[in-house]
Amino acid sequence: MPIYVLGHTNPDSDSICAAISLSYLLKQIGKNSIASRQGECSDETKFILEKFGFEEPLLKKSYAGEDLFLVDFSDLNQAPADIDKANILGIVDHHKLGDITTPVPLECWIRPVGCTNTIIKEMFDYYGINIPEKLSAIMLCAILSDTVIYKSPTCTSLDIKISKELAKIAKINDIKALGMEMFMVKSSIKGASAKELITRDYKDFNMSSCKVGIGQLESVDLSIFKERKEELLQEMSRYKNEGERDCVLLLLTDIINEGSELLAVCEDDTIIEKAFGKKLKNSSIYLPGVLSRKKQVVPFLEKAYKG
Repeated sequence: MPIYVLGHTNPDSDSICAAISLSYLLKQIGKNSIASRQGECSDETKFILEKFGFEEPLLKKSYAGEDLFLVDFSDLNQAPADIDKANILGIVDHHKLGDITTPVPLECWIRPVGCTNTIIKEMFDYYGINIPEKLSAIMLCAILSDTVIYKSPTCTSLDIKISKELAKIAKINDIKALGMEMFMVKSSIKGASAKELITRDYKDFNMSSCKVGIGQLESVDLSIFKERKEELLQEMSRYKNEGERDCVLLLLTDIINEGSELLAVCEDDTIIEKAFGKKLKNSSIYLPGVLSRKKQVVPFLEKAYKG
């Protein structure tokens, strides 16, 4: 019986590359494993996989009765609907510990670093397994994506150290050039619908029994969103009502100038204003220095929802 390695519901580059890299490692230590995914790959992720010659992991949405290793999440909101009927063997994650529980002990690698693939590199070192050149390249790309080319406050010295080790294995000399190449792909909104943009990098969170959705779009130039804000807000409102959410937020992040415009459609705007200490104007707040949803947005919202 294989072990399915999977990331969160709406996969990003870290969760996809982590599923591939951890599945490879498990095979090397004698465990039959299959990299899988719950949703469609983003354009950035497709670019990474195509550039270094990897196929997309198996698309699989039902895991009842299966053995699982979870990567890049431990929240029920980001898990398959039938996860309660699956057997979770392990978790590798760099977020806060979520609400997934198991009836028996499991293997956990949870570290306060910028990327899941940073932790998986440590696992390779722990088991004494060499990382193939192409695999090290996509692991490096995942770190660059999640740490916003080292600019995110979630980035640690360990992320930087390990990314340099991976770059050496992958024979990549200009790490930042690779990162910018990825972000140019990630920034493109040409031909994408408002729903596709909102859900491109999106997660639902449970905050004091309220369902809060937060999407993020990273760009090298925020002006590309100027003509589409009203369209995005309308779609956010529809998405909020459709999913019976209390609030839907969208971070428009400028990785060059290091700040984010936060678009908000909520039942109670005062919670958002309390969280960030600013008044919403036309459903928008600008947050200088904010690059990380995990570290600079979610904790403040959770505190505000608790009252």
